[in-house]
Amino acid sequence: MNIRPASSSDAAALAAIEAVCFPAAEAAGPQAIAQRLAVFPDRFLVAEEAGVPIGFINGCAAGQPRITDDLYEDARLHRPDGPWQTVFGLDTLPEYRCRGVAAALMNAFIAQAKARGQRGVALTCKAHLVHYYERFGYRNEGVSASVHGGAVWYDMVLRF
Repeated sequence: MNIRPASSSDAAALAAIEAVCFPAAEAAGPQAIAQRLAVFPDRFLVAEEAGVPIGFINGCAAGQPRITDDLYEDARLHRPDGPWQTVFGLDTLPEYRCRGVAAALMNAFIAQAKARGQRGVALTCKAHLVHYYERFGYRNEGVSASVHGGAVWYDMVLRF
């Protein structure tokens, strides 16, 4: 497995992975993925095997350690100098799960945020994934104000 920066040519493959990994109401569609890649390409990492994408992680930089629903909807809200890195999605194709792909992507993403001098990383997740993110040092800060996709989300914050 190789982890590399994403490029605009990855947009279709990443949108297809997103569609497999998230319910339709929560998944970023091809247009959203393409817009994010155009605005913050340096905030995407792709895991690939034999040159084929098998997973990815992405998120914009923000001014606060919370993901608000408008951040999902408008890539232009990315703040290149924002003190907080967000995670919009950590996606791994089902046939590659439980092989360390997601952990490798997350660890590389965290390392990039530290190298940029950011204060930490913020994400939202569903209740059954809280324990997974706690393994990376994230702290559960309670139910999120986000209603993205009609789901109940928990704010998870990793402070450096």
